Amino acid sequence: MPKLPEHSSPEVKLDAGAAFVETALTREQRRGLFEAPGMVVVAIVELSSTSYTGHAEGEEKKPSVKLRVTGCEVARTDEEAAALLEAKRAMWRGRRIEGTLDEIGNGPRHAEHVLEERFATYPTEAEYQQQEQAKEDRAAERRRVQHAN
Repeated sequence: MPKLPEHSSPEVKLDAGAAFVETALTREQRRGLFEAPGMVVVAIVELSSTSYTGHAEGEEKKPSVKLRVTGCEVARTDEEAAALLEAKRAMWRGRRIEGTLDEIGNGPRHAEHVLEERFATYPTEAEYQQQEQAKEDRAAERRRVQHAN
């Protein structure tokens, strides 16, 4: 397995194969995506790395990894889509609060868990807003102290 220097972050490329996405879409969703450009479907997608480049010592290429969709489930109701979007937002809030919004890592992998159970420990919208307000308050206090000096 290749190892990259700590400061290096590989470019991510998506494999052209979309068979898992295609099979997860209903006939109506496929037609809608074709007939109504801009239509959105919400899905849980599993990605697996298939190849990598630029990892050898002294290699001039920027490191990159190619990903393939190896699993996909598309929301089929408005309720499913809303639950998936809330899960996505909860994960975003978690990364934002942890200060890891731009970091690359393993992340959650246990799709078999029920959403409510899986995201019960993630920040609520109120907790996220409270954290953001506290961050703004600290910044304002630092500016006030700097201005006073």
